[in-house]
Amino acid sequence: MNESISKVVLAYSGGLDTTVAIKWFTEQGVEVVTFTAEIGQGTDLKDVEMRAYEAGAIKHYGLNLVDEFVKDYVAPAIRANAKYEGEYPLSSALSRPLISTKLVEIAEKEGADAVAHGCTSKGNDQVRFDITVRALNPDLKVVAPTRIWRWTRQQEMEYAKSRGLRIPESHSKYSIDQNLWGRSIEGGPVEDPWNEPPEDAFEWTVSPEKAPDHPEYLTLGFEEGLPSSLNGEVMGLSELIVELNSSAGKHGIGRIDHMESRIIGFKSREVYEAPAAVVILKAHKDLEKLVLTRRELQFKELADREWTNLVYEGLWGDPLRESLQEMIRRMNEFVTGEVRLKLYKGSAVVVGRKSQYAAYSLEVAGYDEGWYPTDEEARGFIQAWGLHTLMARAARRGVSKVGIG
Repeated sequence: MNESISKVVLAYSGGLDTTVAIKWFTEQGVEVVTFTAEIGQGTDLKDVEMRAYEAGAIKHYGLNLVDEFVKDYVAPAIRANAKYEGEYPLSSALSRPLISTKLVEIAEKEGADAVAHGCTSKGNDQVRFDITVRALNPDLKVVAPTRIWRWTRQQEMEYAKSRGLRIPESHSKYSIDQNLWGRSIEGGPVEDPWNEPPEDAFEWTVSPEKAPDHPEYLTLGFEEGLPSSLNGEVMGLSELIVELNSSAGKHGIGRIDHMESRIIGFKSREVYEAPAAVVILKAHKDLEKLVLTRRELQFKELADREWTNLVYEGLWGDPLRESLQEMIRRMNEFVTGEVRLKLYKGSAVVVGRKSQYAAYSLEVAGYDEGWYPTDEEARGFIQAWGLHTLMARAARRGVSKVGIG
């Protein structure tokens, strides 16, 4: 380690990389303060704290940030229909700016001159942590021990064993990252994109083949673009997500397998579980289509995609992300109503929707009775609508007559 550091605040997961990092820092003469965030992954904060002290930390912060994560990060993602490359609901990406923000706050409180994380030099998360920390406090150094060591997992295990470090055996086959909004699975047999993900990779979802033989119907209520009730029962967003992860997961809904374009410049095969995210985002987008105008929908697709890309690419602190997020929030002010879904054998299908702000009228759109344009009105609209095309085609044929009337 070339940088002169006396005290560091480490984002501590309790896993191999960050446990080894504590001991490595202390052997460099650096005091280590550890920080663990509970954001719905089910961390035993007491056990993690104990392991941090065993490895040599001088102080530990364990914070339950579930509600803050959902309110400030997941909620904007729902309004933005955020799925990177049409698939990934940004579960890990959304958590990194929150963790980075707390790292900076703790570092400033503790008088540390650096923060650290356990990301490798091949991953996306190193970008998200480094940029967010520097945007918040450019005076803080950012250290990633795994980028410095470049050790194999076996070398890390040998180092840990030689120092008597207690390393949990969970997730030994895969690299797992999870929070309330989703679970990512990397490593092992899923690295080869030709291999079907083994069943032991999944924890939140059953195989669709083993899902119940009868469909389940549920109704999601929305207020200003955010889920507010499930089957008529008003719930907080965190509680609703937990319930949907369970109810949708038991129907085999939420498995995502796709080839992802990483920030760092190469493709990776990514496998995710996100039952609640899949159901909520499908329902939200459908309700938007009922409420928003065609032009609003077309423009919002561009804004949603750009917001999603900025978050995925580690640019949470970019001013454009903030501006887009406020615009997207305002576009959701009338996205209030209910969406009915059918859950069955791995699929979530919208089968009904209603809203007091629906830009739909059965009186206008119905075919059996109601409003019909006259022949004259229809012909006039068609003529005006196609005039640019007809004039351009005539000009390119070298004729003066335009096919109208």
